[in-house]
Amino acid sequence: MSLNLEDKKAVVAEVAAQVASAQTLVIAEYRGIGVGSMTKLRAQAREQGVYLRVLKNTLVRRAVADTAFASLADQMVGPLVYAVSEDPVAAAKVLNDFAKVDNKIVIKAGAYDGRLLSAAEVAQLASIPGREQLLAMLLGVMQAPVSGFVRALAALAEKQQGGATDEQAAEATE
Repeated sequence: MSLNLEDKKAVVAEVAAQVASAQTLVIAEYRGIGVGSMTKLRAQAREQGVYLRVLKNTLVRRAVADTAFASLADQMVGPLVYAVSEDPVAAAKVLNDFAKVDNKIVIKAGAYDGRLLSAAEVAQLASIPGREQLLAMLLGVMQAPVSGFVRALAALAEKQQGGATDEQAAEATE
């Protein structure tokens, strides 16, 4: 279905708004993918807070012009799905994980921090733990000394209670 000029301007504005607040943009080819698979991919993207759309390449080129993602313009050829995220690894992780399940999704390139990424670099980016995982790991590291101290206090209290009962038992036998 072709878009009229106003619809095209609206799409460019929508994509430009998403890109303005994004840290990562990943593009993947989707030749031959079934509707059910694409629906699953979109659902996974929504869960991770990733903006995922199939768009005309010329419209996306206009939307990313003069942004940190302008370097991707040369890669925008063929039927592509675009994943945009504020989380640095979410877009890469969603497409990379789905590409492992469905080989019809082929990651072509990505951009992060103003730098063009190859498909291999996108896979490396996807292997980094996400923001939530990193926060959980940090919390675990911060809690470790406190929980160790609490366990030591509990063991000391238990030993003292055990020592008192041993003394009482010794007095009772005398």
